[in-house]
Amino acid sequence: MNWEHALKDYQHYLNIERGLSKNSIKSYVLDLEKLVHFLNSKNLTDSPIAISKGTVQRFIYELAQQVNPRSQARTISGLKSFFNYLIFEDYRQDNPMELIESPKVGRKLPDTLSETEINNLIGAIDLSKPEGERNRAILETLYGCGLRVSELLDLTLSDLYFEEDFIKVTGKGDKQRFVPISKINKKYIDIYRKEIRVHMPIQKGSEDILFLNRRGRKLTRAMIFTIIKQLAEKISLKKTISPHTFRHSFATHLLQNGADLRAIQQMLGHESITTTEVYMHIDRVHLGEVMQKYHPRKIDPEEQSPQ
Repeated sequence: MNWEHALKDYQHYLNIERGLSKNSIKSYVLDLEKLVHFLNSKNLTDSPIAISKGTVQRFIYELAQQVNPRSQARTISGLKSFFNYLIFEDYRQDNPMELIESPKVGRKLPDTLSETEINNLIGAIDLSKPEGERNRAILETLYGCGLRVSELLDLTLSDLYFEEDFIKVTGKGDKQRFVPISKINKKYIDIYRKEIRVHMPIQKGSEDILFLNRRGRKLTRAMIFTIIKQLAEKISLKKTISPHTFRHSFATHLLQNGADLRAIQQMLGHESITTTEVYMHIDRVHLGEVMQKYHPRKIDPEEQSPQ
């Protein structure tokens, strides 16, 4: 088995057996391609089946000189998964990554936007242009439903269950969930699809896609990033933001306003509650307010007793 063969088989496994998204599969493949590039640069001919612990350790050592601990930990995790796959398929008896420890990294908490900042970003959209209504509906949906950018791009007209106040979202691994949608969010999507989208020359294959570019095709991830970046520059927002910032803000604001963590988990489409907790960074002042409001011992019982 050579590396090209191994990469194809592994991608098939990740897609069919594990049901991972295209983006997740791409990340795993990039990890392996880094190792293959290292082998080629050193004129090493180690196959996936024969590569030794020593060779892998050399690769990780060089990698550590080039990338930050978080990227290093990601690559180590990806390689461990690949060699476990080879063991699972009886190509190898051992995992050469077994004794290699990932560097300790803290939890990375992305920037969150305040309600005012979100309103300012949406308010900066130029509604005199046809794409303005689309962009407003996009931002309202990212924030209003807490979607990943890939989930937003894949939304179809068939996914809109407005009479029931839900949209159907296809998340990682093609897993589907229903997410509540507000009246405000429905209003702006309806304006876009009934006043703008209906007049567009829609390309074959994109008839059911909700958000389209000017040529009538599905939008790209890069386009959503560009829209948000330009709006941030327009209002002189100093934070580094992305489509995911709206998802993080959605979860944070719900929690701050008293929403149940399990409900947020379901809306975000997280398999583990631990993943949801990573999003839930709340400042200490808010935590103190929660304690003072809800804890039964917030008042000294002796102070309450009659004199």
